[in-house]
Amino acid sequence: MRLEGKVAIVTGAANGIGKRTARLFAAEGAAVVVGDVQDELGQAVVERIRGDGGMAIYVHADILKEDDLRGLVAAAVETYGRLDILMNNAQVSRGTTAVETSAEQFDLGMDGIPRATFLASKYAIPEMIRAGGGSIICVASVHGLLAARRSITYEVGKSALANLCRQITVDFGPHGIRANVICPGAIQSRLEDDDPSPNTARIRYGQEMYPSRRLGWPRDIAYAALFFASDESAWVTGQVLAVDGGLTSQLQDDLAHRLAQYLKQHPEDLAEL
Repeated sequence: MRLEGKVAIVTGAANGIGKRTARLFAAEGAAVVVGDVQDELGQAVVERIRGDGGMAIYVHADILKEDDLRGLVAAAVETYGRLDILMNNAQVSRGTTAVETSAEQFDLGMDGIPRATFLASKYAIPEMIRAGGGSIICVASVHGLLAARRSITYEVGKSALANLCRQITVDFGPHGIRANVICPGAIQSRLEDDDPSPNTARIRYGQEMYPSRRLGWPRDIAYAALFFASDESAWVTGQVLAVDGGLTSQLQDDLAHRLAQYLKQHPEDLAEL
């Protein structure tokens, strides 16, 4: 019960990382506000939490709308009397290269990642201060650490979260507010924790990229979020944690060699890839 007595908001909690984190937070004693735009799926998460003996409510919240984010925080305080944890997990992004991406697409990516995180934090921080402190957790990506092809708005938006959290740390650390970033690698976000991974060429090839030789599960990120949400990380703030099976720890020449060897050994996978 590492979160007993705490109240947590999780955005994008209708499925994937957000869903698994909301369930874990509730299992650890938190009252959870499930925020999403997928109402049926979000309500199902709440029902699952309640069925497991936890506390949760669902709030329809579009992260592109400031009023929805303000209302999400208000619902947490009105229902449970306080706010201790904010997990900024939802994101919206469109865009390819700097040349092909329109200004409107770029603006959408900025609205759907750093702006949404800024606004949710803006309304959460005063309530956290009133509660005596709190933890803000932002889900970025390994794409926020290193760039991949044709993903300009995602890369820029996710990389911005690191300094956003550092700025919150500097400004509100004296008030007991902590802010940290998780950078996941590839997560099989549509699978439950006990589902077997699909045995496809794409999955096998993807697993070969990781020193751990597997892709991530939603629970891998949920447990990292639990650490940042709990008092166990009371002196950890302004930090960026890659939870990526070692993907960003390896030299690219080693990775290229390993993938080339894999394809030599499994030429049948080339057609599907």
